[in-house]
Amino acid sequence: MADTCVQVLLGSGLTVLSHPLMYIKVLIQVGHEPLPPTLGRNLFGRQVYQLPGLFAYAQHIIRIDGKVGLFKGLGPRLCAGTIGTLVHGRVVQVSSSPLELLSSVQILGGEQKAADGSLQKVVNETTREMLARSCATIVTHPFHVITLRCMIQFIGRETKYSGVLDSIVTVYREEGVLGFFAGLIPRLLGDVFSLWICNLLAHFLNTYAIDESFFASMLTYPFVLVSNLMAVNNCGLAGGLPPYASVYPTWVDCWRHLSREGNMSRGNSLFFRKLPAGKLYAVEQKRFF
Repeated sequence: MADTCVQVLLGSGLTVLSHPLMYIKVLIQVGHEPLPPTLGRNLFGRQVYQLPGLFAYAQHIIRIDGKVGLFKGLGPRLCAGTIGTLVHGRVVQVSSSPLELLSSVQILGGEQKAADGSLQKVVNETTREMLARSCATIVTHPFHVITLRCMIQFIGRETKYSGVLDSIVTVYREEGVLGFFAGLIPRLLGDVFSLWICNLLAHFLNTYAIDESFFASMLTYPFVLVSNLMAVNNCGLAGGLPPYASVYPTWVDCWRHLSREGNMSRGNSLFFRKLPAGKLYAVEQKRFF
């Protein structure tokens, strides 16, 4: 119990510290670009138009909402983190005993326990972690949806989602139970793929010549992007409706649309953000190439 409390406290502290970063990332993911591109130089010294990075975006938010404005959506995110930690720990505890039986392999009619670092052990541990993460994700996804919607209210200056309880009532009244799980499937797929890719790479690449977590993140980021877009898609907020965002019938349609536009990595970097060719921005209503 003490270990769980420590994990919750540490997780909450990290959540508070990282929240402004996530907030800005979400606004960029949904395509909100309130600042005009600036002329800069890329790594090769060539002049190119670049979108403002993390710090310029943060200053823009502070000018409008003050420093406290960087923490919109923090309440439901803290709820998600706390509940997710409890659920994750409980599922790991419950699933440990059954999965430990799978750590034994049959050799010539006898039993031999899977050695530490063996592929069988990696598969067993990854399976247990997958179950725990998936359960935590499903249980906390409603709070994740509310967090994202609280954030994108910045775009249209709305106050529709003002608190955790009020937001729960709003989502249920307008969209029913399914509204709490908007964007869940791509989020789950992204978590599962990332976990397996990361753990298997860590097993096979003993030299760690490649950062397996970074590589896994690159491959699964599109799932994160699509999940977040679907969580705010057509939810009644300006940031989830045209002209700011397209309306998608399903997450597959969202994926296809982003693929056609070449936007599957939008928001993946908050520092060196290349300007998409031909993109129209509302600030100056002109095209930058």
